[in-house]
Amino acid sequence: MLKHPQYTRQRFQVLLQQVQKRIYGDCQLIESLQVSGPVDRITCSQAQQLEYSPASVGMLLGPNWATYWFKAQATVPAAWAGSRVDLLWETGGEACLWIDGRSIQGLNSRIRDPRTEARLINRAEPDQTISFTVEAACNSMFGLRSGSGLVEETGPVTPYALTRADIARFDEQVWRLYHDLKLLVDLEAGLSTDGQDPSWAGRLLGELNRVCNLIDLDDRTTWPAAQAIIDELYQHRNGTHAHELSAIGHAHIDTAWLWPLAETYRKCVRTFSTALRLMDEYPQYKFACSQAFQYRWIKRRNPDLYSRIKAAHQRGQWVPVGGTWIEPDCNLPSGESLCRQFLMGQRYFEAEFGRRCREFWNPDVFGYNGQLPQIMRQAGITRFLTQKLSWNRFNAPRHHTFTWRGVDGSEVLAHFPPADTYNAMADVAEFRRHVSKHKDHDRSREAFMLFGYGDGGGGPTRVMLENIKRAGDLQGLPRVTMRSSEEFFDRLQADCQDLPMCIGELYFELHRGTYTTQAAIKRGNRKGEWLLHDLDLAAALAHRLSKSYEFPSEPLHELWAMLLLNQFHDILPGSSIDQVNEQARREYEQLQQDGSALCRQAQDALASALSEQSKVDTSVQSPWNTLGVERCEVTATPDGSLTKVSCPSCGIGQTVQLQQAVALMQTSHDRWTMSNRHLQAEITAAGSIVSLIHLASRRQCLADAANVLEIYDDQPANWDAWDIEPSALETGKPCPPAHEAAVHLQNDLRVELRFERRVGKASTMTQMIRLDADSPRLEVHSRINWQENHRMLKAAFPVQVLATDATYEMQYQAVQRPTHYTNSYDLAKYEVPGHRFVDLSEHGFGVALLSESKYGFNTIDNVMRMTLLRATCLPDPMADRGEHGFAYALYPHQGDWRDGGVVAEAMRFNNPVRWLSGTLPQRSFFTVDDPNLILDSIKRTEDSRGLLLRLYEAHGGRGVARLTCGLPFSEARYCNILEDPGDSLQLRDGAMDVTYQPHQLISIILR
Repeated sequence: MLKHPQYTRQRFQVLLQQVQKRIYGDCQLIESLQVSGPVDRITCSQAQQLEYSPASVGMLLGPNWATYWFKAQATVPAAWAGSRVDLLWETGGEACLWIDGRSIQGLNSRIRDPRTEARLINRAEPDQTISFTVEAACNSMFGLRSGSGLVEETGPVTPYALTRADIARFDEQVWRLYHDLKLLVDLEAGLSTDGQDPSWAGRLLGELNRVCNLIDLDDRTTWPAAQAIIDELYQHRNGTHAHELSAIGHAHIDTAWLWPLAETYRKCVRTFSTALRLMDEYPQYKFACSQAFQYRWIKRRNPDLYSRIKAAHQRGQWVPVGGTWIEPDCNLPSGESLCRQFLMGQRYFEAEFGRRCREFWNPDVFGYNGQLPQIMRQAGITRFLTQKLSWNRFNAPRHHTFTWRGVDGSEVLAHFPPADTYNAMADVAEFRRHVSKHKDHDRSREAFMLFGYGDGGGGPTRVMLENIKRAGDLQGLPRVTMRSSEEFFDRLQADCQDLPMCIGELYFELHRGTYTTQAAIKRGNRKGEWLLHDLDLAAALAHRLSKSYEFPSEPLHELWAMLLLNQFHDILPGSSIDQVNEQARREYEQLQQDGSALCRQAQDALASALSEQSKVDTSVQSPWNTLGVERCEVTATPDGSLTKVSCPSCGIGQTVQLQQAVALMQTSHDRWTMSNRHLQAEITAAGSIVSLIHLASRRQCLADAANVLEIYDDQPANWDAWDIEPSALETGKPCPPAHEAAVHLQNDLRVELRFERRVGKASTMTQMIRLDADSPRLEVHSRINWQENHRMLKAAFPVQVLATDATYEMQYQAVQRPTHYTNSYDLAKYEVPGHRFVDLSEHGFGVALLSESKYGFNTIDNVMRMTLLRATCLPDPMADRGEHGFAYALYPHQGDWRDGGVVAEAMRFNNPVRWLSGTLPQRSFFTVDDPNLILDSIKRTEDSRGLLLRLYEAHGGRGVARLTCGLPFSEARYCNILEDPGDSLQLRDGAMDVTYQPHQLISIILR
């Protein structure tokens, strides 16, 4: 009667609070509770062998990362007979309920909707005894950090303590009343706030006020009348056209981030157990889970849980998605690594679940290269889901649904959830935000919502599922229906029309520091990729040619699994805590050790098979080129001496005579000149390259001194390890000149100048500037003891080239990016990723900057810069401090980067010649006669019956190349990256014609 909406809404909140308190109106302290700890992360069976002592509410737990195991026994009061009995448990950290040795559900009291309850008994018997175990971890969902994920919680008092340990009677009627009221109250508040549908908002306000008038919580005879009003409100439906929101449960579990990998396994156990428990209660609930690696983890370590996952998949509730081994970074791994992510992921999903994934599910990655659509299509994937680009700082994505076309023309259907999150809370505000923020209502009414706690796992809660159950087709909300990813994309594909198109890379306008942070990890990745490239080739050829060689199937698979694991999007980018980074560095060392041993075995078997003698003479070595391009260069022999070799593509070469010696002359007290038949360089005692003449064209390459080391202030306001802010580029200052310069090496094959220099406030560096006889590149090799804080180191190379775009190598492609800031899209690319080179070319001439382990670059006007090191403090307080080694090179060339053979030269710079024992005949195992088509990698096929050759068109050209095989084969077929056979190629005299198109990725199986 007395209209005052503000008072009325406050009245609703009071009623909700009163109802919520009655969900667990009857509680009882657990009468027998024992504890053991602190201990490390152990299994439940191991925990049963521990010694236990009495525990009580109020006891403190710690230190950080410790684990406590609680054994509990409770007797259900006789008055609770027939009721559901739940556990109410709070320790301030993550926990897991175990019953009879089975993981049942995760618990977490430090989230917005605390998951502090877990069902113990559906229907209790009088005086029934309950026994269970709780594993309590002294870490939160974000490790030791707050919800921001960056600031570590420290202090004299541990944040972890046993603050609640009760059993409670669950009141189903009160639970239903609370959620019935809560969703309607939130809906009325949302509609009234934004003024949408005032008629319906007014009806809700008035009818909910009637509920408050009618209901007496102490008198349940008043409840039916109130419930009838509520039920009638839920009968109000949307009109003939409404936004269709498909919902799926999700728990983005970072395989490592603010917690070590060992904790990630427990996060998987807690999250997956919770999802399965909720599926028992909510038959309509569907849960999407990616990352084959995490599935394999559970299969090996918790087979009971894995069997329940597979059963839920059979019911259609558990939905494997993604198709990759883990959710990989998509800027830094090589093209072959990304192919292996899909190969190993799809093979796992097909073997375990009987199907391949049709969507690439990678919602939290810092940019997506332009070859991904082609790689996806070749992995049987036609759909793509992410939301990360919603974080862009300069240019927000213009669409939520679009066609993404790769650089080769391959297309996939892309969708960004309109709520711009993969951790939706599935509440009224989120439902309505999907409608209000959707940018493509004119093209489609379909959208996808990924709901559940993520990053640190956890997944959906009962509250979220109750909201979805009630939302349905309720007026004022989109139509909300639980659907699998395939069901959603099928509906989207059928519904959308006139889709816009995005072509090429999806550049992420944030987190540009991830191209550089944790340099040792990035170097370990690059060196690991090359080692496995060579091991794949050596093992495949040895298996093909040697009758006694046993192919190392399992060890090789595990090495690839290790490499791919460390390409996770918070490990390889360098955005994890110190424990994660330390483990990654150890694993890269292990990969080098084990991979090198396997490679030596394969090489020895190959050498033995190729030798014309019965016994290989190990005192003699033959050069072996594992690259798909020929090479002629100075290299080190196994005993460390220098020699010049000439090797065919993917084959065995020979040492050759030197045509012209390299020269080094000191032209003044502080200058030297290096020269060979390709280059003449002038270098000062300061360590700068002040002149570089390309002799064939007589061009001066440099516009000013090059190899200038620059130090920058680098202290982002947010996201320390992730970001380089634009203001940082305004602070660059040249480092002091070298304080010591000397000739380090001088002979006919190689000359080197050594420079000692101070960098920043506390760092020291040794640089070697090297020129080899007959080499077309000038190399700089560096060792640095980096001891800075919030500083960034770059090397600058101003060149005499005028170009509006620089070319950066990425996976199976080269990308042109602006050298200017003409518009906001150009401005956003002030730091960009690249792989083995960046090139600046004008008509007829160019200069490439080659990299063997660095990935961050920027080119402004005519100055190419390579980002060498950062010194961030969060989340790893000592990131990058210590010793580092790296190299880069200048490679001038006639023509543009295509004509100048930059791709091939970058390959040679990255991967040196190997050596086989014995005097072996020269031969090429595989040769391609067209420089446009690069033979990238060779491996044994997954079915063990042949060899697989992976090639790609590097220059954007079209044509027919001749591929010649130095081994006999009877059959050649095209295939995709999953090695499904396709069309045959005609083999004639050991060769075949391969037709290629611009930027095409080609795989061929030889039987």
